[in-house]
Amino acid sequence: MISWSQIEGLPHPLGAVWLREEKSYNFALYSRHATRVTLLLYTAHDLVNPVRRISLNYLIHKSGRIWHCRLAANEVADARYYAYSVEGPNDPHGERHFFDPDKVLLDPYATSILFPPNFRRIAAIARGSNAGRAPLGVLGDGTSSFDWSDESRPGHTSDTIVYELHVRGFTRRSNSGVAADKRGTYAGLIDKIPYLKELGITAVELMPVFQYDPDEGNYWGYMPLSFFSPHQGYASVSSAEETADEFKTMVKALHQAGIEVILDVVYNHTTEAGADGPTYSYRGICNSSYYLLDESMTHYRNDTGAGNVLRSAHPIVRRMIIDSLRFWVREMHIDGFRFDLASIFSRNSDGSINLQDPPIISEITSDEGFGAVRHIAEAWDPASYELGRSFPGKSWSQWNGRFRRDVRAFVKGDPGKVTDLMSRIYGSSDLFPDDLDNAYHPYQTINYVTSHDGFCLYDLVAYNAKHNLANGQNNNDGTDNNLSWNCGWEGDHEVPAEVMQLRKQQIKNFFTILMLSNGTPMFHAGDEFMNTQGGNNNPWNQDNETTWLDWDRLENNRDIFRFFKGMIAFRKAHPSLARSRFWRDDVSWYGVDGQVDLSYSSHSLAFCLHGGSQQDRDIYVMINAYWEDLNFRIQENEARDWMRIADTSKLSPLDLLEIGSEEPLASLDYKVNARSVVVLLRSA
Repeated sequence: MISWSQIEGLPHPLGAVWLREEKSYNFALYSRHATRVTLLLYTAHDLVNPVRRISLNYLIHKSGRIWHCRLAANEVADARYYAYSVEGPNDPHGERHFFDPDKVLLDPYATSILFPPNFRRIAAIARGSNAGRAPLGVLGDGTSSFDWSDESRPGHTSDTIVYELHVRGFTRRSNSGVAADKRGTYAGLIDKIPYLKELGITAVELMPVFQYDPDEGNYWGYMPLSFFSPHQGYASVSSAEETADEFKTMVKALHQAGIEVILDVVYNHTTEAGADGPTYSYRGICNSSYYLLDESMTHYRNDTGAGNVLRSAHPIVRRMIIDSLRFWVREMHIDGFRFDLASIFSRNSDGSINLQDPPIISEITSDEGFGAVRHIAEAWDPASYELGRSFPGKSWSQWNGRFRRDVRAFVKGDPGKVTDLMSRIYGSSDLFPDDLDNAYHPYQTINYVTSHDGFCLYDLVAYNAKHNLANGQNNNDGTDNNLSWNCGWEGDHEVPAEVMQLRKQQIKNFFTILMLSNGTPMFHAGDEFMNTQGGNNNPWNQDNETTWLDWDRLENNRDIFRFFKGMIAFRKAHPSLARSRFWRDDVSWYGVDGQVDLSYSSHSLAFCLHGGSQQDRDIYVMINAYWEDLNFRIQENEARDWMRIADTSKLSPLDLLEIGSEEPLASLDYKVNARSVVVLLRSA
């Protein structure tokens, strides 16, 4: 007996799904306002004219808001690709509807995408056909042959070191040491795993890898086209079908090396941009369901600054986001997500802000399948700032922009920052309180000084102002509030030796404070060998040597790499630094000689972290951000009880001593040179 589902298809799951036992495909597409939906099938020989057009009869092929059908393998025949044509009401005076039956539309749930040879972004802009120039979904048969056996899923706690990188930029240069056919790819990243292991990295945070429009000129990847497919431009293979396997191979290799994989994900807007952008998928399928419009329902809201805002308060958009996350966790074995502009999740359907219980955050948090998955929020957007307790995801970690701001300002030498520095080193309990009502953990703060957004670490100490003319926006893009200081010489050309030495010292100061702070540390790829972007603090469209890591600088700055590697190892060796709970009575704060100087003109701080409760040794730290030397008096124990581990004012290798070569102190008086940090370890 033939079942109803064999005749009509099913509304779930969404997308094009191969049913192995029935040897058929089930197609399902949501559209609230469509009046007609047509499924288009294409062969590999003709990507312009569909080999079949299946018009869906709403009396048979529609359940609620979802259009669906079932096609047996012989009905699909030699078709390998699919798309939709969707008709609906026209809205000539507003932006509520963008239905155009001539547009070839991509399935939002497509897990593999084909870009025809004649693909053009311009063809999707304005009304009219884009046949032969539109992205198509690939019809898979569900027979993935990828072998996940012998995979070991890592999970790190106090030893977590997050390393943000761009898959393409990491190995794209010819001096990366990666074979030419693998540079800038997932496979190329695999070849760099020994380097990551040597440095001490335990988690990579990959800048967006969702498939984006290859015709847009967006290097960073923060304008996604699809939420279910890895970007093909980062693959060494040529076919869309093989890209997923190369991505999985990378994840498996990283896992086997004990390295977690975190994805920077963008669920707040898409590449379709504003009303003058292209119609690839969501806009032409059901614009007012997928996107957040103003109160009149006639124009886009632009809270993201990217032209549109995904309507995450809408049930179908929430479902798409959850399904996407499940796909990356189940199929790609991803360990965590950093949510770009996560505060957008707090928007209600009318654009108002819900800080109590926004549905999308609740659903992600309560999903049992994400129990061991890291959730990291960038808790702000151009229209809302929710860092700390304001963000509704109480169990989520957060990029701590205050850490970046306060540490930069203190090390730069700004006044009035000692109290702020104490808060950041302690774990930012002012933002993530552990009182009865909140009960935050310090590991929820993702501490960082640099990321992709803004100056890289070397540029932070080499430029007083941004140099963004190459971006094509007359140097008006990117922040002007960099809290940077060039150490007396602008740029990287013919730098005097004494200026370069000071820059290296400042870089070591930044990284030492980062490694000694309670919380989860993160830094950007290349900072460990003073990579530069030439003062460009917003190179979102620079797919060139501006953003590709220059591996020659690793050889030229081995002393800085050694320092980073050593400080990472020191942090890992002392779990007292990174705790599940705040330090509380285990830390004593001091100044140059006695109590902390909290005055506006103070530029110094010392503290002793007692490690006994963690079966660890005591650590004493002296920080001098002043431009003159300061004589510190160590406030605890005898001189013979302390050994010098690090002094950032010294040249390598004396700036960080190897295990077994630590220097015992002869006196409790220690001259901390101008703009330097000293780290002591109590004798065993």
